[in-house]
Amino acid sequence: MVYELSAASVEWNPAPERLRELTEKMPNSQLTEFGNVMVKARVDSRSARSTFVVEDSTNATKQTITREEYARVAAAQDAYVAGQHMVVVDGYIGSDPEFRTRARLIMEAANANIAGMQRQLYYPVGDDYDPATWQPDTTVIYTPNLAAPGYPDDRLIAVDLSDNVTRVLNSDYFGESKKGGLRMWNNIVYNRGGLALHAGCKVIPVNGKPTAVLIVGLSGTGKTTTTFTTQLGSKPAQDDFIALMPGGQVYTTENGCFAKTFGLDPDLESAIYNATTKPDAYLENVSVDADGKVDFFDTTYTKNGRTTWPFSYVDPWPANEVPPAEFLLILNKNENIVPGVARLDREHAAAYFMLGETTGTSAGGKDEEGKFLRVPGTNPFFPRDMADMGNRMLELLDSHEMKVFVLNTGRVGGGADNPGSKKVTIPYSSAIVQAIVTGTIEWVADNDFGYEVASSLPGVDDLDILQPRRLYERTGRLDEYDAMVARLKRERREYLASFPGLDEAVVKSIG
Repeated sequence: MVYELSAASVEWNPAPERLRELTEKMPNSQLTEFGNVMVKARVDSRSARSTFVVEDSTNATKQTITREEYARVAAAQDAYVAGQHMVVVDGYIGSDPEFRTRARLIMEAANANIAGMQRQLYYPVGDDYDPATWQPDTTVIYTPNLAAPGYPDDRLIAVDLSDNVTRVLNSDYFGESKKGGLRMWNNIVYNRGGLALHAGCKVIPVNGKPTAVLIVGLSGTGKTTTTFTTQLGSKPAQDDFIALMPGGQVYTTENGCFAKTFGLDPDLESAIYNATTKPDAYLENVSVDADGKVDFFDTTYTKNGRTTWPFSYVDPWPANEVPPAEFLLILNKNENIVPGVARLDREHAAAYFMLGETTGTSAGGKDEEGKFLRVPGTNPFFPRDMADMGNRMLELLDSHEMKVFVLNTGRVGGGADNPGSKKVTIPYSSAIVQAIVTGTIEWVADNDFGYEVASSLPGVDDLDILQPRRLYERTGRLDEYDAMVARLKRERREYLASFPGLDEAVVKSIG
C-alpha cells in the first residue's frame, strides 16, 4: 500500500541547493570554516529503546507494538503532517537496476538537513521520474517536532514491515532516516534469499585480481576507517550496508557516506577528512565555535558527531562491479584478550558473527557507550528473529567459500588507563588486512578458543597484540587471563543457546 501524503504544502524532490537553503534557515544551523553547514540536533544518537516493530509484521518477539497502537500513532502523525510544510526525497537503496529498492523520505521542511543528508545517500532517480506515478517500496515519515507521549523520551520509531512504512516521532537525529529505510530493506533482502550485513565493502587488487572484502562492525568500531584505509591501491565500494546473496554476490546500498567525525585525523584518515571538509558535506553535532572553526576532538556535546557526503569524493570502486566476496572481517573493538586477528572455520564464523561482540560507542547513546555488548551480526537493525540471521549466514557460507576473521580494533590487556595494555593502531589494523588478503600470515592454533592466531604477520612486530596470552603471562596476569577465558566461553555458549532455532552446530562450536 502506497502512503498518500496530505500536508499543508509539499516540495517534491527538491534540488540539493534548495535543501541547503532550507537548512541554512534552521536556527540550530551554522556555516563552518569549510563552507559546509553544521546542525546541532537535540538528539545525539539513535534511539534503540524507542524503536518498535508492529508485531504482526515480524517474527521477532522483543520491542513490538500492536497493530492497533500503530494505527493510533499513524493517525496522530498524519493529523500533524496535514498542517505542516513537508519535503519529499525520492531515490534508490542500491544501484543495480535489477536489485535496487525505491525509497522515499517524507520530512518536515523545518528539519531540512535530514532531507539533504538523505539525498546524498540515496542513489538518484532518473530523468523519467514523475512523483505522481513513482511508487516507493519503502517509506519513512519523519516528524522531529511531534512528541510520542508514553514512549521512552517521548520518542517513537514505529516500523511496519507489512507496508514497509517507518514513522519517526520526536527525533531530529539523521540516523533515524538512514536506518529507517535500511531496516525495512533488511527484511526485503532476507525475503529474496540473502542477508543484509552492517558492513563496509572494499575491493583490493591482489596479484592483479580484484578481491572483495566485507567489514562487519557495530557503529564506532572502525568499520568506516577500515573500509577507507588503503592497502595495495584498494578502493571502497560501500561504507555501511551491503546485501550478501548466494554465491557470494554483493550488492551495495548507498551513494554516499554517513561517517563519525570524532578524532578525525587528516594524516590517519585522509580520505574521510578530505570528503568531510568539502563545502557540500553536511555535519551533525560536530563542535564548531562562533567563528566557524571546527574541532573534531571536542566532545563537550557528544562524541557522536557525524557527516554525510557523496561517495564520489573518495574515488570508489564501481558499485555494480563488485566481485563475489572472498573475505569477511568481523570487527570487535575490545579491551581484553581478543587478539589482533583470529582465523575462523565455518561454525566458528557463524558463531562469532552471531555473538557480535564489541565495546559500545557513542553511536548507541549513553545506554551503550563504554559497555560490553553482544549484538547479533553487529546489526541492530535486523527486524526479524535473530536465529534467522545466524542460519542464513550458515547457508550463505555453504553457497560460497569465504575466509572469515575476527579483528580487534581496540586494545589488548585492558583499557587506556592500564599501563600494561597495548592499542591496536590504525596502521596495525591496515597491516593485518593486507596480510590477510595476501596470505602472508603464519598461523598457530589457540588452545583456549579453538580458532587460529598469528605467530608472524608483516607490519605487526608485537606478539602481545597477536597473542594476548603472551601479554598476560609476561605481566604476571595469567590467572586473570584464564578466568576470563572460562567466563567468556561460558557466556558465549549461554548467549548462543538463547536463540531458539539457531543451528546447533553454531552453538556447539564454542567449546
